[in-house]
Amino acid sequence: MGRIRPASRFLGNPLWRYLGAFAAGALSVLAFAPFALYPLALMGPLLLLWLLPSSTPKQGFRLGWAYGMGLLGFGVFWLHISIDQFGNLGTLAAMAITLLFVFALALLYGLMGWAVAKCLQLDLPPKELLWIFPSIWVLGEWLRGWFLSGFPWLVLGYSQIDSPLNGFAPLLGVYGVSWMLMLSVVLLYRLLLPGTRKRLWVAGGLGLIWGGGLLLNLVSWTEPAGNPFRVSMIQANIAQEAKWRRDMLRPTLERYTQLTRGEWQSRLIIWPETAVPAFAHQVEDSVLQPLSAEAVANESELLVGIPVWDGDTGAYYNSLMTLGGQRTHYAKRHLVPFGEFMPLKRWLRPLIQWLQIPMSDFTPGSAERPLLTVAGYPAGVSICYEDAFGEEVAQALPEAAFLVNVSNDAWFGDSLAPPQHLEIARMRALETGRYMLRSTNTGISALIDPKGKLQGFSPAFQAHVLSGEVVPMQGATPYVRVGNWAVILFSMLLLIFTLWRLRR
Repeated sequence: MGRIRPASRFLGNPLWRYLGAFAAGALSVLAFAPFALYPLALMGPLLLLWLLPSSTPKQGFRLGWAYGMGLLGFGVFWLHISIDQFGNLGTLAAMAITLLFVFALALLYGLMGWAVAKCLQLDLPPKELLWIFPSIWVLGEWLRGWFLSGFPWLVLGYSQIDSPLNGFAPLLGVYGVSWMLMLSVVLLYRLLLPGTRKRLWVAGGLGLIWGGGLLLNLVSWTEPAGNPFRVSMIQANIAQEAKWRRDMLRPTLERYTQLTRGEWQSRLIIWPETAVPAFAHQVEDSVLQPLSAEAVANESELLVGIPVWDGDTGAYYNSLMTLGGQRTHYAKRHLVPFGEFMPLKRWLRPLIQWLQIPMSDFTPGSAERPLLTVAGYPAGVSICYEDAFGEEVAQALPEAAFLVNVSNDAWFGDSLAPPQHLEIARMRALETGRYMLRSTNTGISALIDPKGKLQGFSPAFQAHVLSGEVVPMQGATPYVRVGNWAVILFSMLLLIFTLWRLRR
């Protein structure tokens, strides 16, 4: 197993080792919102790393899989809520489907564990671990972010939104933050490992990483492009189980309209995802035209989440529409599998009818870039979990003066999902150096500044209007210019270089 040895030989029993890896994954969940105990993002992977050097690759796979089951099992188990309450399958079936999903995604952590254990079996000097572990970890997280349309939830970099490491986000993105976090894990491991030489150098490396993050956070990568203006986000708090009932259409629209009419002094007013539970053409005369006229009369504009139907093709889109100015709309491009579209529809169409999820057969939009012009500025827009894909959000830049995200996290009830989603939105603001305006149905609506800090937010599950001032920004962070590829290619090259050296 080379010259790297575990720091302790306790947990010699395989069962205890796998339980330890599972606990390490569960512990990592506490690093994310709403708990936000970011040091635990070090402790969870550190415990896993403690177990890997004395493991065979096969055992490493099991340890990695156990870690993934702990992380995803506790971190995203809220997925069962939408399947149970809105898929009409029943609690047991919903839990079984969710566990199957977690089981499958955890296999990626198994591959990461196998790869690390395989490398540690080779005759490597201890310093090789400094880039092997971070590179394998980040490549695994990145793979999870695009494989089968991607599920980039609980990427460990998000947990550092309030830590000194957040300074690396505008430079390297969330995967770069993960890389620095895992490098810190390896340095901490070596610091605790008996017999480690040059401990002062190892401690200095830790100080350099975390101190460097603090210093980078002082850098302003972007600058104002105009005067501040007032915005309002409308959170109507419409229960998801009532949202698509026909008898709720009029009360829903009346609530949104009433809340909006008190905010005409704002230059931009934003309604959340599918705020209007009807196709645009069905409410054009009764709702959209009168609202647009009111907005023009008050020198304001609206962004409204509404489904749009194409009468020629029969396709319908999850869209964000502008009112009060030039009528345009953006159609969501990155749809949620099973919730908004059915993969392999030809074979799985009966599943759509069985699940009975409302509006679950959207067509993806075809816009090259996610841009809309509102309040006199180009805005980078995203719908729901599109904001979990940093490179897709960055496609709107550097033209976009600010970012807008509309969501409906009511699908997942009072769970970890809304605060986790807000944490992701904060990372997008920090990566791009732009304000993020986040409007949601039941919470958490928020106004986020270019440093990823909350300037205001709406309490969850309450009807609320969040208003504040936004400064349009210009310029581009390094991350906007190079995207995730800087970290991904760097990680790949490091691993290729290591393998080449070993072959020689």
